[in-house]
Amino acid sequence: MQAASTIRKNQISNFSNINYYIELENQYGANNYHPLDVVLTEGKGVWVWDTEGKKYLDCLSAYSALNQGHCHPRILQAMIEQASKITLTSRAFRNNQLGLFYEKLSQISGLSKVLPMNSGAEAVETAIKAIRKWAYTIKGVPKNQAEIIVCSNNFSGRTISLISFSTEAQYQDGFFPLTPGFKVIPYGDAQALADAITPNTAAFLVEPIQGEGGIIVPSDGFLKQAETICRQNNVLLIFDEIQTGLGRTGKMFAFQHEGVKPDGITVGKALSGGFYPISAFVSTDEVMGVFTPGDHGSTFGGNPLAAAIGIAALDVIIEEDLPERAANLGQYFIEKLRLIKSPHVKEVRGKGLLIGVELHESSGGARRFCKALAKLGILAKETRDHVIRFAPPLVINQEEIDWSLERIAEVLLVE
Repeated sequence: MQAASTIRKNQISNFSNINYYIELENQYGANNYHPLDVVLTEGKGVWVWDTEGKKYLDCLSAYSALNQGHCHPRILQAMIEQASKITLTSRAFRNNQLGLFYEKLSQISGLSKVLPMNSGAEAVETAIKAIRKWAYTIKGVPKNQAEIIVCSNNFSGRTISLISFSTEAQYQDGFFPLTPGFKVIPYGDAQALADAITPNTAAFLVEPIQGEGGIIVPSDGFLKQAETICRQNNVLLIFDEIQTGLGRTGKMFAFQHEGVKPDGITVGKALSGGFYPISAFVSTDEVMGVFTPGDHGSTFGGNPLAAAIGIAALDVIIEEDLPERAANLGQYFIEKLRLIKSPHVKEVRGKGLLIGVELHESSGGARRFCKALAKLGILAKETRDHVIRFAPPLVINQEEIDWSLERIAEVLLVE
């Protein structure tokens, strides 16, 4: 009995020991991420707790997947209710949630057709397939010659096709041969876009703001210029809104800041509020009309559980007016960050609650600052080595931002 009691005490001790979980991950997991060494067990709103009960303000939101905050009760309830009825039918049969999800996503995006998938990368892969088939069947591009223009410093995911148009050497190293058919231009350069277009150009695929690339905001008017150029050349304009969409930048979608009308968008992340992998390619009748049964699909894409969660997630964004909150609180957050006169800070930039603090290269990289922030109860993450990304859930309030600003200033003002 004493031995059993000792084993039980050791187990309990292990379960509250951060190193126990870190060692498990290191022993059994692939080494494809470089996380900060916090082990989270609970989340509510903008706050999360680790195995030892320490509380943190989440300033990453799972890369903008948690716009509605952690474990939003309304989305949770929708998930529970649907999970008790039916979760998966495959697309071999219909379900009573998918059409409702289509309708809502179509209405908020202004685009008429939806093709549901799971991950953001799948949504972009879907867009590429639609673009290429449109090029051959509608535009008349010669067989196998379709080109898609993308921008340097882009990030759309890590599948073979998506890394094929990355300009980050690490994303491609060791994974050749790559997928052809992509042409890269500088981000935010409308003239470069015009110069790159040929009769074989099918689409311009671009992030309205480059998130993973370091929170790079193009100059005002670039998206509108891109729209004009694409229209003049019968080229599709497709926005990757996986990180920037669903309220993050102060509008429901970032393209709405310039009143642009795209031919398609990819969405994901906050489409489920963090409860489930849900993504979609949303486009026009003409573009989506190129698909026929068997061209594309997904066993889990569009399942009733995903659709019910997606409906609730979108309702929360709309009814809690999260885009407006992001616009107002994001402007406040950016202005206050710019008042921190740190010798390490090169630039503060962003839109809404998608904010990047770029550090001078001489400061030793952003990761050490993120580690220091974690010690003070703020979870943020470096991107592109020298940028700290601040992207808290959109349900954050001004008092919580002020709390974070005190600690951010403390870290940034250290010599």
